Amino acid sequence: MGAVKNLVKLLILVEVAVALAGPGVAALSMDYYGMNCPFAEYIVRSVVSEAVMGDPTLAAGLLRLHFHDCFVQGCDASVLLDAAPGSKAEKDALANKSLRGFEVIDKIKDTLEAQCPGVVTCADILALAARDAVLMVGGPYYDVPQGRRDGRRSVDTDTLTALPSPFLNASALITLFGTHGFNVQDMVALSGGHTLGVAHCPSFTPRLKFEASTLDAGFASSLAATCSKGGDSASATFDRTSTAFDGVYFKELQQRRGLLSSDQTLYESPETQRLVNMFAMNQGYFFYAFAQGMGKMGQIDLKEGDRGEVRKSCRVVNKPSW
Repeated sequence: MGAVKNLVKLLILVEVAVALAGPGVAALSMDYYGMNCPFAEYIVRSVVSEAVMGDPTLAAGLLRLHFHDCFVQGCDASVLLDAAPGSKAEKDALANKSLRGFEVIDKIKDTLEAQCPGVVTCADILALAARDAVLMVGGPYYDVPQGRRDGRRSVDTDTLTALPSPFLNASALITLFGTHGFNVQDMVALSGGHTLGVAHCPSFTPRLKFEASTLDAGFASSLAATCSKGGDSASATFDRTSTAFDGVYFKELQQRRGLLSSDQTLYESPETQRLVNMFAMNQGYFFYAFAQGMGKMGQIDLKEGDRGEVRKSCRVVNKPSW
């Protein structure tokens, strides 16, 4: 009788725990596709490896796709959806105009659908592809549990307050990231993702005009020349090793060579300078913190049950079955 009572108590505790977890927490697991699509991770990695070997700049693109997906309505692959007639999707928003890597995700999805149709979600593909892209260019490996569902909503205006502006200061970044459960270390480490890729001139020309005191003079002259010659379509790399995942980004912040205002503020702010110095000195610790942050990011507002689906194509929601 006592054993039965204890079992009942245990079941009640489990139910309470599930209720407290709320709708944003889904049951992810490392072997989610173990029975229905056991080679899913291998297929993702193979396609990503081929793509990044052919164009190393795609590593930045795939990482950014995952970030821009998760920060807007959660990790549900909504950033991949094409707009319906007469509307605009997330990918049409100004902040997403320069996103790259969609064709890589399409190729992964097509390959998976041929092997195990209707099983692997686009949201999981994005999470795995970002991890594998980082790994391909020298970054850390980290586990990516699976089980995310694909969302059905994608609206351009959802991005307006969800994505960090390149002009935010450290306090504003801490607040924005904090809404998703990130601490200060997570935020600074994830900002270190800017060790890959480029930014276009409109995102940093105001810094040239108004932030001279925190901008290396030679670097400023170089950026001004780039933008003067190429206009708004011109770009500059975040650091001097922009196709390698490393700690150089933080070293350049120490030299006041941060490209965006939202980069350099991490060194100028007392709230975050210690972490910049730590990551600049110890790349291994940066990798550890980045992996921790990516693990958290991959679980933002996950969809469960009827809130999500397994898309047949990452670009369109499934047609109703009725």
